[in-house]
Amino acid sequence: MKKRTFLNAMLATTMLAGFGTAGLAETAWDGPTTGPTAAEGKSIVVVAGDLKNGGILGVTTGVEEAAGKIGWDVRVLDGAGSIQGRTAAIGQALALKPDGVIINGFDAVEQQAALEGVVGANIPMVAWHSGPKIGCDAPGGIFANVSTDAMTVSEVAAEWAMEDGGDNVGAVIFTDSTYQIAIDKADRIKETIEAAGGKVLEYVDTPIADTSSRMGPLTTSLLQKHGDSWTHALAINDLYFDFMGPALAAAGIPGDGSPKAGSAGDGSEAAFQRIRGGQYQTITVAEPLNLQGWQLVDELNRAIQGEACSGYVTSPALVTQDGLAKLGDSNQFDPDSPYREAYSNIWGK
Repeated sequence: MKKRTFLNAMLATTMLAGFGTAGLAETAWDGPTTGPTAAEGKSIVVVAGDLKNGGILGVTTGVEEAAGKIGWDVRVLDGAGSIQGRTAAIGQALALKPDGVIINGFDAVEQQAALEGVVGANIPMVAWHSGPKIGCDAPGGIFANVSTDAMTVSEVAAEWAMEDGGDNVGAVIFTDSTYQIAIDKADRIKETIEAAGGKVLEYVDTPIADTSSRMGPLTTSLLQKHGDSWTHALAINDLYFDFMGPALAAAGIPGDGSPKAGSAGDGSEAAFQRIRGGQYQTITVAEPLNLQGWQLVDELNRAIQGEACSGYVTSPALVTQDGLAKLGDSNQFDPDSPYREAYSNIWGK
């Protein structure tokens, strides 16, 4: 099997430095160093897809921190995990007449009609995970779609499964067809496993918003169907594994037993705790959520002032139990790079 050499290098450098381990040098800032100074006195709204999702919550926290530094007021509206909730939140955002809107963690295509209202009102928009196109000029009138490279994240998760299981990998992949990016990520996981000689037992489409009620019975059903041939569970988000453990425990499977769980994003606090404790999740491919919150504020500052998008794309990190054991108590991938100082300097703060 062809192995991606950056996997272990990423764990040894990006992962470890990202948690600020004592004795490790600070990593260099690879993001923007120039841009417009802060637009003064602005008010922005974050429309969050579902604040129960650890990735969305982590990004929102980063936005709030960055907004405090740049000197903006921020209002957070929770779409609460439903299409109707997100539509209502966008409507509420419009009624607030903000200077900018951040779309956080849902597909722009799903809310195309509602977002046309934001575009029509000439309110600048940036987004986190709004669709497959990363970076500048994303569809739906979005100035910048902030994300890691989702295909790289998917490949890292799939290649971990192959390296862990060798020729005997039998994977079940969990995705949510509500989101095009989720479909694309799951497809890449499947392609990567099969290209390396692994077997995908099942490709499960189940709504991420309904994981609390669906994952228990679904896990039990999959265990009955596939038995010991199910070696790895791979999902497009950590949230799927928030609710899998009890069903595995009821079946007599220990926390470090098979199927081993690996997530292609986003690196939630709950996922870190499971990995650290060896309890029904083995890895996640984490995004620098707090940093991405700062990037969203910077991109929105550029959009408000008619400047160009930065085009910056952050790097993910493979998070394992061995890596976490060296990193103290932190349950977030926060790169030990001077991103706060870099953005503050750009803003003149």
